[in-house]
Amino acid sequence: MSGTWEKHDMGFLAGRRLRRPRMAGWSRDLVRETTLAPSDFIWPIFVVDGQNERQAVGSMPGVERISIDLAVEAAKQASAEGIPALALFPNTDPSKRTEGGEEAFNRDNLVCRALSAIKNAVPEIGLVADVALDPYTSHGHDGVMEGEEILNDETVEILVKQALVQAHSGADVIAPSDMMDGRVAAIRAALDANGLEKTIVLSYAAKYASAFYGPFREAVGSGARLKGSKLTYQMDPANHEDAVREVGQDIAEGADWIMVKPGLPYLDICRQIKDRFDIPVFAYQVSGEYAMIAIAGQAGAIDREAAMAESLMAFKRAGCSGILTYFALEMARKLNA
Repeated sequence: MSGTWEKHDMGFLAGRRLRRPRMAGWSRDLVRETTLAPSDFIWPIFVVDGQNERQAVGSMPGVERISIDLAVEAAKQASAEGIPALALFPNTDPSKRTEGGEEAFNRDNLVCRALSAIKNAVPEIGLVADVALDPYTSHGHDGVMEGEEILNDETVEILVKQALVQAHSGADVIAPSDMMDGRVAAIRAALDANGLEKTIVLSYAAKYASAFYGPFREAVGSGARLKGSKLTYQMDPANHEDAVREVGQDIAEGADWIMVKPGLPYLDICRQIKDRFDIPVFAYQVSGEYAMIAIAGQAGAIDREAAMAESLMAFKRAGCSGILTYFALEMARKLNA
């Protein structure tokens, strides 16, 4: 029976030319399964204190830390290209970093001032605020410590305060990236209790303890400070069911959207979550992923533009609703050209 089926199947295939729809540009356009648009991107921006200040991030060619006035101009450029949102990350003055990360909930901290300035100047653009303590702690971890231990519940109390000052400063989306247990429920409850029920919660539900974060840690100034690893709270790269449990818990706690981080090495996780849960899935094309493409492009090892576009298309093919990417403005301009 199997032999008969195989013969029939081969006969069926013999009558088809799978290359036919690929022969011309117009036919490729008609049957293309996945499309990419500027509206798919969230652009991460690194902010620093100062005026007209630009600081190159050495490990990320083409990426800079910029002062708030320049971040406002970047927001205007993004809006003009159809990018719907920015994600802000501060490089905090070392003198303001402490063991407890208290600067995180200072209403006048760098990221809060940036949120307010951008929202006032470019009200139509969405603003995503990262909720985690690593830009504010002297030890570089995402939570407060007691000895070598990251304290979960004590950290969540601080994250709630941080989320509230960010939302009051103009953040449309609160994005907890710390991976503490219970923080989504606590943040959602606090937002609702303070009249901020319209604020979206984008949970970094599946955030892995990855080797691809190095350039980001340079950009926010936490890398050299990091004591030990983040393996006790970020996820083991070997696990996928763990991601499903994390996502399910965060949805139950009130997350509106879900983030997978990093991106390209975890496209299987993006697809699995998309298939198992009825919720928008986002991915972060992290600093190490960006650096590999940018540096290889500089070296002539790959075509930078082609690799950029291909990598971003992969996220959409895997089911992502949106992508945090440092290529956002460059790719949007290419798509709009």
